[in-house]
Amino acid sequence: MPRAVKFDRYGGTDVLRIVEVDRPVPGPQQVLIGMKAAGINPGEAAIREGAFAKQWPATFPSGQGSDLAGVVEAVGSAVRNVAVGDEVIGFTNNRSSHAELVVVEADHLIGRPTHVSWEQAGALFVAGTTAYAAVHAVSLKAGDTVVISGAAGGVGSIAVQLAKILGAKVIGLASAANHTWLAEHGVIAVAYGEGVADRIRAASGGKVDAFIDKARACRAQILAGSTRSSQVGMASLTRARRQPGLHRD
Repeated sequence: MPRAVKFDRYGGTDVLRIVEVDRPVPGPQQVLIGMKAAGINPGEAAIREGAFAKQWPATFPSGQGSDLAGVVEAVGSAVRNVAVGDEVIGFTNNRSSHAELVVVEADHLIGRPTHVSWEQAGALFVAGTTAYAAVHAVSLKAGDTVVISGAAGGVGSIAVQLAKILGAKVIGLASAANHTWLAEHGVIAVAYGEGVADRIRAASGGKVDAFIDKARACRAQILAGSTRSSQVGMASLTRARRQPGLHRD
């Protein structure tokens, strides 16, 4: 029998157990995936710990995991976009990707690029789609200057690369240990801490068009409340208004 990760009560990783389960059977528009890799995101860990028990309660025994990557083992009768043997990346909304076999909606899958490792693929979907949404929510275009906090994290490391592809000048807030990686990807690295607003002004020449903030405490220091913002996932997204010393020309 296939195995899956389950938990019967809220808590830390100590509540997780590996159990045998019935072999999943895909419905007409579903796909059965033989798993190669699966990620875990901070929000999912918080759900398991019970932090969102009122908003998104667990039904015990519960599984966990959204991100996934693997090989198609079976397809439903109405599936046309993938076939048995395909290598795919995707996600599930059923808190179930931490298992040997996972049933996924067919339209939640795309092919795995050959240059993307299984480990990368299995942790890509939630962080990748969040980064994509964040970059597009601030309407970046070539020549814009964008500041991205958490620039070397799961979402931030993808967001800085997407912003560079769009032709933006990217300033990345990150700890010193990550500055080399950022520089190698064409990002101007700036350290957190006292004086961060001054360092951003110096790096940007006083012109910042957009701010993607995964560390919300930074926004108050840098933009002093004179911005408009929207929310995508856990990121705060800001398009800067004109202000002294930190504005769009």
